[in-house]
Amino acid sequence: MVSTWITVLGAITAFWAVAYALLRDRGNEEEGLSVDLFVMMWRTKRLLGFIDRTAQRARRFWRIYADVGIVLGFIGMGYVFYALFKTALKAIQTSGKQASVQLVIPGLTIPLWYGIIGLIVVMVVHELSHGVTARADGLPLKSVGLVLFFIIPGAFVEPDEEELKKASLRTRLRVYGAGSLANILTAVVALLIMNFLLAPLLQPAGVAVAGVMENTPAFGVLEKGDVIVGVNGVNIKTLDDFERVMKTLRPGQVVSITVLRNGERKSLSLKLGERKGHPDEPFIGIYIGQHYVSKIGYDGLVFPTFFTFYWIYVLNIGIGLMNLFPLVPLDGGRMLDDVLKEYLPEGVAKPLRYTAIGIGLLLLAINLWPALLNLAG
Repeated sequence: MVSTWITVLGAITAFWAVAYALLRDRGNEEEGLSVDLFVMMWRTKRLLGFIDRTAQRARRFWRIYADVGIVLGFIGMGYVFYALFKTALKAIQTSGKQASVQLVIPGLTIPLWYGIIGLIVVMVVHELSHGVTARADGLPLKSVGLVLFFIIPGAFVEPDEEELKKASLRTRLRVYGAGSLANILTAVVALLIMNFLLAPLLQPAGVAVAGVMENTPAFGVLEKGDVIVGVNGVNIKTLDDFERVMKTLRPGQVVSITVLRNGERKSLSLKLGERKGHPDEPFIGIYIGQHYVSKIGYDGLVFPTFFTFYWIYVLNIGIGLMNLFPLVPLDGGRMLDDVLKEYLPEGVAKPLRYTAIGIGLLLLAINLWPALLNLAG
């Protein structure tokens, strides 16, 4: 495992070394391909016309849409700050054993291809929303493009920063808030597709063994990936079925468990233990989850489609909300920063900004601490 990761990291580093050597002087700040340290950007003006036409066709709609983004932005800002504060306290109380924030690294902390597809959707809808909102309020755009940061792909829309600084506070807040609004709306659409179009195609077909605890009755008998379809001759389709059967059993009994292992049906026997603190309750020593199959067949299509929308939902809702955290350069931080500058004198606004940055960095550090420990361990 370690040697595999060393090989992968070596290949990625070699790719970036070659790319930097060959392409670092290509392109410019408005068009073409440019490469910096682990960042590759391709800028073009070709899509600016599409963004402009989209904005101008329903200018009033996009302005109302962006106003909703402002409201959502400040509500989300408060929610994310409160959530991170609460989870930071738990991380301190558990000495870092409880991870509250998950790092988004495709292939390492999330599934590779589902993660890449989900991140692409996150970036595209987020940046297009920024761009369309900016044009609806008359702000010029310099370019649009694609970006590759280490191994994470994305997209961006680049507004004219000087014109953005000169715009009214409301216009700036519209542009900042529109990105996360697009992510949250995308998450809602993905959730609706999962619940109303894809979930009805699935049916429960056993209990999946997600893991086996060491030195328990199941250790050496059951394996991760097994699907329990029967216990003592009783068919098991749902988690409720499994729990009902377990309630009829007692510690010390030898039970027959029927499983599907790599598509093959097997009958296994094990002696039940007793649950710690509850000597009358049987204990096997497994982590379980619901196993599903497709009602219409085509499992190779139905399940990848379901999980694609699942990760689009998870990443859009998670990253969309996290982007509202009041810390510059996140959109939430820029919203808070501009409001403080607008309504407070510099002598008051400046220390408040630095205080917000300090508290924000501290909360992020405390929340990332367990995640980094888990990643290292």
